[in-house]
Amino acid sequence: MSLLPEQRYPSVTEIVSSARALAAHRPGLCALRQVGVSRAGRPLHLLSVGRATRAVLVVAGAHANEPTGGSTLLSLVERVLYERELRNDTSWHFLLCADPDGAALHVTPAPRTLFDYHLGFFRPAGPEQPEWSPSVLPPDRLPPETRALTRVIDELRPYLQVTLHGTDLGGSWVQLTKDIPGLAEPFAKSAAELHIPVETGASDAAGWPASGPGVHVMPAPGSNAAYPSMPDDARHSTWYHAHRYGGLTAVVEVPMWASDLVDDPAPHPAPAVALRQLGRRLLRDALEVERILTEALPRLPGPDGPLLRAAKWALELVPGLAGDWAQAPPADTTMAYVGSVDAFGRRLPLRAAAMLLRVLQEADDRAAPRLEQLVAAWSDAFAVRFRARWVPLENQVEHQSRTVVAAALHARDRAA
Repeated sequence: MSLLPEQRYPSVTEIVSSARALAAHRPGLCALRQVGVSRAGRPLHLLSVGRATRAVLVVAGAHANEPTGGSTLLSLVERVLYERELRNDTSWHFLLCADPDGAALHVTPAPRTLFDYHLGFFRPAGPEQPEWSPSVLPPDRLPPETRALTRVIDELRPYLQVTLHGTDLGGSWVQLTKDIPGLAEPFAKSAAELHIPVETGASDAAGWPASGPGVHVMPAPGSNAAYPSMPDDARHSTWYHAHRYGGLTAVVEVPMWASDLVDDPAPHPAPAVALRQLGRRLLRDALEVERILTEALPRLPGPDGPLLRAAKWALELVPGLAGDWAQAPPADTTMAYVGSVDAFGRRLPLRAAAMLLRVLQEADDRAAPRLEQLVAAWSDAFAVRFRARWVPLENQVEHQSRTVVAAALHARDRAA
C-alpha cells in the first residue's frame, strides 16, 4: 500500500502550468482561458484542443479528495494531441479544476497509507461542491464555481461531458446520465488488464439499472431514490445540464486502493440483516465523533471554517442514511453491494473525524491526540477489512483515460 515518491498527484498550479506551456507551444491547436473564479478568487481555467463544433468536455477536480483526475486530464490532453482520429470533427475541452479552493485544502498529494490520506483530508459540504450544489441550493445561491461550469456547458453544448472522480478504497465504476451502448466491454477489458476490480454493486448507484458490470445508468428525474434521506440527488446535479443540448454525462470512478470485495456478484446470504448491522455501526461511529466535537466546540474559535462545516455536514447525513439501510428490501442483494455499503459506512464517520482532527490540531486543542488515535485505528481497520492494495498511479490514470476515450467514441456513434 505504498506510493513511490515520484508517483504523486500534481497540484492545480502544476496542472495549469503544464496547460499554459502546451497552449504556448501549440497555439494553432490549443487555447487556455479563464472561465471563472472561485469563492476565494482563484481562477478556473479551460484548455481547449481543436475548434470543431462537436465537443467533449472533461471536468477534473470536482471533489478535492479525488486527486487522480488531474493526472488523467493531463494524460488525456496528450493523447488527444497525438491521436488525430480523436480530433476528427470533435473538439476537446478540459476544465482543469472545478474546485481550486477545495484542492488547496486537501493536502495529501502522495499518500502511502489510508491514514496518510486522511491526515490531509478535505471534501466540502454538499452546498459547497460545484457539481452537487444545484441539488441542495436554489439557483440564486449557487457558488461561482457551479455557475462557471454551467456557463461552459451552455457555451460548448457538449455531446458528452465526462467528470473524473475516484474513490479512496474499492473498485472502478461508471455512472451515466444516459446509456452509452458498447461502453461496458472496453471498460471491463481495461479494468481486467490493469488489475483494477469493477465495483459491480456501487452504493453510489444503488438501485440503478446497469448496462454492464460496473456501468450504471441513472434513473430519470422523479424516480424513487434508494436512499431518500440523502439531500444531494445526482439527478439535480450539473451532470444533467448537458441534457439541455441533447448531451449526456459520464462519471468515471477509479480507486486509489483496490479491494476485490466490491467485485463479487454472488448473492449475499442475509443482505437485509447485514445492512441493518452496518447502519448500527454507522450510528455508533458517528456518535463517537460527535462526542468529541461537542466537547471541543466551546473551545474552538468561530465562525466555522470549511473543514468544520464539512465535518458537521457529514455527521448530519448519518441518521437518515442508517435509517435508509434499515428499510427492506435492500436496493441490491449481492456481496458486492453489501461490501460497498460497508465501505461507505466506514468512510463517512472517518472523513468527519479526519476533518475535525485538522480543526483541532490547528487550534492545538487537547482532544486532538485522542481523535488522531481514532482516525489511525479506523483507517487501519478499513484497509485490513478490505484487503486494500495500492493501484499504481499510472494504472489509475490509464484506466480512467481509456474509459473516457471509449465513452467519447461510443457516445459519438450514439449521437450520430
